[in-house]
Amino acid sequence: MRFEKIDSGNRIVAVVSSENKVITDVNSALDLLMSAKYGAGTKYIVVDKKLVIEDFFVLSNGLAGEILQKYINYGGKIAIYGDYSHYTSKPLKDFIYESNKGRDVFFAATKEEAIQKITENV
Repeated sequence: MRFEKIDSGNRIVAVVSSENKVITDVNSALDLLMSAKYGAGTKYIVVDKKLVIEDFFVLSNGLAGEILQKYINYGGKIAIYGDYSHYTSKPLKDFIYESNKGRDVFFAATKEEAIQKITENV
């Protein structure tokens, strides 16, 4: 796992790159947050959707809620970018919509949009 540090002017953002999934469960998500904090000096994380286990997007199993609650508890912010168009779940679409109205968790189509969302909502 590597971090590209981006200085947006008002925040440092860690853009994650990896050969493997970086969010597979609650512990790996917390490891990512702590690695960004100590390795890149920030709690603002941007990650490609491809690096997140697909179960995260199945809301009925509770994984997304559990992970995102941990991030909020630890003061972390995360933006996940990628293609969400193939999802048909109304609860997931509503979750994405509501998350994007908040200040801690964002879903975006592109890396650039994710960086913008996470830095303008500080």
